[in-house]
Amino acid sequence: MIQVVAAVLMWLLVISLLPGTRRRDHSVLTAAITIAVAMTLNIDPVYTSLDEAFAARNYVDLLANVSMVVGIYFLSKAIIRAATPEDAGEGRDAIGAVVLGVVILGLVSSFSFITTHGSSTRFMLDYGDQFPAALYSAIQFVYIGYVVSITGATCFRFRPGMSRPYYRLAFTFIGIGCALAVLLVSLVLVMDTLHLQGRLDAMRAVSPAYDVTVVAALAFLCVGLAIPPVARRILRLKDAATEDDLVRGLRVVWDKTAGMRQDVRLQLGVEDLAQQAPALKLHRMLVEVQDALLVEPGLASSLDIRELRVLSAAENYLAGPIERGTKARKQRGERAL
Repeated sequence: MIQVVAAVLMWLLVISLLPGTRRRDHSVLTAAITIAVAMTLNIDPVYTSLDEAFAARNYVDLLANVSMVVGIYFLSKAIIRAATPEDAGEGRDAIGAVVLGVVILGLVSSFSFITTHGSSTRFMLDYGDQFPAALYSAIQFVYIGYVVSITGATCFRFRPGMSRPYYRLAFTFIGIGCALAVLLVSLVLVMDTLHLQGRLDAMRAVSPAYDVTVVAALAFLCVGLAIPPVARRILRLKDAATEDDLVRGLRVVWDKTAGMRQDVRLQLGVEDLAQQAPALKLHRMLVEVQDALLVEPGLASSLDIRELRVLSAAENYLAGPIERGTKARKQRGERAL
């Protein structure tokens, strides 16, 4: 059951990341898909059916664990790149890739020394009393613990500098998820040690805490990673509605000013203006209104208070992105997640 819950959480994250993929980096989406595949391979019916194709040698367990460490590596890389305000971490990519390669070789090597007796959907429970199996598990989880501890520390370090509240909230959730993942690693290592020592009752006593921590860690990570794209979509919808309202309000002002002065009209005709996106339409109408008022200041007297307020609101709205773009801000998370 815990494998199904974990896989569902990851696939829900993938679904939340899919819209708008053309407008941003795909690193988080690729990592999420890789981890989701690893989680799915651990679901009993999926595991059993696929492992039969590999002569019931439990190669699917190895494939799932390799996919997991690869996904964790790329996910951590994307989160750190997003959270870090400068490119300080880019130079460590080569080292990280080498470490990942060593971990994969370690997983393959230790797996080859495990003595198995047919396909097992409870791989560590069935074979965890063997030292190679304990080493196999330790290599994976020590690596995951190391990576997520660095990732979580980076999130908490740079979270206060995020310029938008929903990014601060997102990195808070991711940081908590990483902290829970470190706790999860500790529980796994304890369970592996107890299994090696033959203390099965003590190992089973720790198991419920492991199950709860798995779900909690994934939930916090998935929510944190889903917040930025979902928030951006909500803001885009809100901006589109605001732009439509401003265009309708500014139309009257445009008719009284730019509509009266053909010499201030831009190259496109009225028909082309109607086909433009609301943001572009609003910008063009405002430019033409301002040009008309500059050429013939007397036109301003034809505008009432409500129309002047609409004109001011359009100016303030379009000035907002410009002001935000001129801030001395090096935060990269708003583009990467």
